[in-house]
Amino acid sequence: MNAKERLVLVGNGMAGMRTLEELLAIAPDKFDITVFGAEPHGNYNRILLSPVLAGEKSIDQIMINDLNWYAEKGIRLYAGQEVTRINRARRQIHATDGTIAPYDRLLLATGSNPFILPIPGNDLPGVIGFRDIKDVETMLAAAQTGKHAVIIGGGLLGLEAANGLMKQGMQVTVVHVLDTLMERQLDPVAADMLRASLEERGLRFLMGANTAAVLGEERVRAVRFKDGLEIPADLVVMAVGIRPNIELAKQAGIYCERGVVVNDTMQSYDPRVYAVGECVQHRGQCYGLVAPLWEQAKVCANHLARYGIGRYQGSVTSTKLKVTGIDLFSAGDFNGGPGCEEIVLRDPARGVYKKLVVKENRVQGAVLYGDTVDGTWYFQLLREGTDIGAFRETVLFGHAHMADSGRDGFSVMTMTDDAEICGCNGVCKGAIVKAIAEKKLFTVDEVRAHTKASASCGSCTGLVEQILAATVGTFDKTPKEKALCQCTEHSHDQVRKTIREQRLTSLRAVFDFMEWKTPDGCHSCRPAINYYLISTWPDEAQDDQQSRFVNERVHANIQKDGTYSVVPRMWGGLTNPKELRAIADVADKFKIPTVKVTGGQRIDLLGVKKEDLPKVWADLNAAGMVSGHAYGKSLRTVKTCVGSDWCRFGTQDSTGLGVKLEKMTWGSWTPHKFKMAVSGCPRNCAEATIKDFGVVCVESGYEIHVGGNGGIKIRGTDLLCKCATEEEVKEYCCAFMQIYREEGRYLERTAPWIERVGLSYVKARIVEDEENRKALYARFLDSQKYAQIDPWAERASGRVDAHEFQPLRQVG
Repeated sequence: MNAKERLVLVGNGMAGMRTLEELLAIAPDKFDITVFGAEPHGNYNRILLSPVLAGEKSIDQIMINDLNWYAEKGIRLYAGQEVTRINRARRQIHATDGTIAPYDRLLLATGSNPFILPIPGNDLPGVIGFRDIKDVETMLAAAQTGKHAVIIGGGLLGLEAANGLMKQGMQVTVVHVLDTLMERQLDPVAADMLRASLEERGLRFLMGANTAAVLGEERVRAVRFKDGLEIPADLVVMAVGIRPNIELAKQAGIYCERGVVVNDTMQSYDPRVYAVGECVQHRGQCYGLVAPLWEQAKVCANHLARYGIGRYQGSVTSTKLKVTGIDLFSAGDFNGGPGCEEIVLRDPARGVYKKLVVKENRVQGAVLYGDTVDGTWYFQLLREGTDIGAFRETVLFGHAHMADSGRDGFSVMTMTDDAEICGCNGVCKGAIVKAIAEKKLFTVDEVRAHTKASASCGSCTGLVEQILAATVGTFDKTPKEKALCQCTEHSHDQVRKTIREQRLTSLRAVFDFMEWKTPDGCHSCRPAINYYLISTWPDEAQDDQQSRFVNERVHANIQKDGTYSVVPRMWGGLTNPKELRAIADVADKFKIPTVKVTGGQRIDLLGVKKEDLPKVWADLNAAGMVSGHAYGKSLRTVKTCVGSDWCRFGTQDSTGLGVKLEKMTWGSWTPHKFKMAVSGCPRNCAEATIKDFGVVCVESGYEIHVGGNGGIKIRGTDLLCKCATEEEVKEYCCAFMQIYREEGRYLERTAPWIERVGLSYVKARIVEDEENRKALYARFLDSQKYAQIDPWAERASGRVDAHEFQPLRQVG
């Protein structure tokens, strides 16, 4: 048996320990691990030092990994032991107590140091930074005996320190060299609003002030400025910035610039030495926010585990935070530049300010003050480069047209603990807060995994993010390209691109070529990959039934009592006496308890036993009826009104067109369910303007609408174009379905897909590019040759999946 490799981590902070947690999750037995930490504690959440200072949390409450955790994981921890030297030639670490630890792989996570102004008196007792538990303890002790505190630095850290000391009873003055508070996160307007609000609460400010010296003999007593002004001080906190802690690396000859320079796998110029966190410089950038550090940790862990997948390509970051109870959000280049425009909403009475910086109808930056709920959406628009031209007039009003939750500037933390946050899964606010606190959750994905909140329709994501921001502190967004699942580092788009470019036609080929972490995938990635395969190579890829959810495997919707519902297709909502008699006979013959008309103009047979499904289908097939695919990520229905045949307001034959569209598109698999409707006039009785693809008939022809959605998260359609003939409508319909099939992500409805890529993009591909539209149309029709096979008929005959419908045999 081979001995374990030796991994030594220098730095017991959040970035390094996150790397170890990721590593233990995927390769728990690969390394013998030793950790050196300069502080005599376990790993704690530095973001929450401000609540500790303010008396809102205890040290124990901000611990992520206490000392017992290291012992349970078999990790050797040297707490309170600073590393003094790295001997790269012998691959050894030397600590202050004389400990020498050998390594095969070394991980540097030395973080950063507070920058102390090089002025007289900066070494007096009572002059400190604000970086660790010891600093907080010093400040709390000073608050017991002193009266005046001076905070040098008007950034986030300085304001948090000021707020905490004010709550401890001190008179606090914030000194800032610039005229704008938090200039890295706020523009001047938002900064002025913040300053006014903080002054109302009792903080004092000296703006544009240059500190000359700290005065005192045995201890600090005052601060002097270059203009001669002096103010009393029993405590001086310098919060003027941080510098990557690279002295140890530099002494060891590891190449550094502003930070330890690393490549995309987080390796330094010495391939045995990795680095993560605030001490790192990657592609010229240093990061101090949590989200980039988490991304670095995941990549580093995968590389240490020898998976050879995942690259850190830098981070697009946004910051959503709460400064002394005031919600703030910023992202991107919020100051703008040549060619940029500003879209601004300001409501002083409500204390709300929103600014988007836009260039060529694409968001470049955003600043939100007071109402930050739509920060999520604005950041998505920014990082995905969405063209906002189609909704520019209303963009500052947020996602209200989607009926999104978490709006109107209220704070979710004012809600009671039993208030329901996630209606889909019945998750209340208290359960989410408890999970975040007890399980040390930092991201929305982690909250979803542990509580299921926002895991279904996603409309409560804004509320979950508010809770996360209020509970954890600074909250940073997820990376631009989110991994498909935990089995891989690759995103949906990367997987689909690889399938296309490498002509992969099976799940096994994808798993092998893309070096999946798990041999057979999981419940999240298998259905997605299966869809990408059959939609990319309909004539070659084999539909893997075991990668489908139960409803799609048995071609019926399972109900809460274990029975199933059967919905035969009714073309355009039409039926006839023969079909109705067949449905009635089936209901009687198989003692089906409930027969119901659906909202999609069909009839639903509820309560069918699983073993009866093939026989029910056979009888319906005999009457000429096929599967309605009410269970599938596929075309569901084409809802119609009676149109010009019967209605005095009808302008076109909407029913006839709906039948043609449904017969052309039935059986097609799509990223999510796909619904259509055709209304015979602008009165819109078929509700075409909340469907994925809707047609509204007018005197001159047809209006084509796309991207609508009913249900929990309502979205009206966007007008794509106008057509003169039914043939044009059919071409646009198939082209739209095909581009959605080819580019939409699995489980992404057309509404969020269009918001992600932009209506102008869809128009450019379909309306403005006739050649591309016709090519999409042709590809769709070609794929239908392999899709329009009735699954009910196949299974009713016993030729396919007969085992699925055999009752379990009781033994004994």
